Amino acid sequence: MHIWVDADACPNAIKEIIFRAAKRTDCPLTLVANHSVQVPAYADMLIVPSGFDGADNKIVELLTAGDLVITADIPLAAKVLDKGGYVFSPRGEEYTTRNIGDRLSMRNFLESFRGGAEPVGGGPPPLNNRDKANFANRLDRFLAKHKT
Repeated sequence: MHIWVDADACPNAIKEIIFRAAKRTDCPLTLVANHSVQVPAYADMLIVPSGFDGADNKIVELLTAGDLVITADIPLAAKVLDKGGYVFSPRGEEYTTRNIGDRLSMRNFLESFRGGAEPVGGGPPPLNNRDKANFANRLDRFLAKHKT
């Protein structure tokens, strides 16, 4: 199993949790972004050209069934699930074949309002300690169960 991180928008606090977990479990880890992100020696950094969905497409291209992807990008999460991967958001929510359809529908609904005169929503609230703990706990449980 390999851990892939959609690093363009992943909060630094979550990256640090992922770094510690990957080192502790000796799990291969690759961050993918369109800009350089500092990673520890035991992790890989893959820089893709800037452009629409560059990092997303590279992750989908390289992942294999059973890999874990960390992303807040709902369309990427759907593609990962289609390839047999696992997906967590940086807040610790697991995307599954059961819930991804609802998430895609809501995302597409909200996307239809973008560009209008009045903004719809302001994005997710800032990451708090409960979010970080939720992510860390979910990642630890997942790695304990799936890391061979």
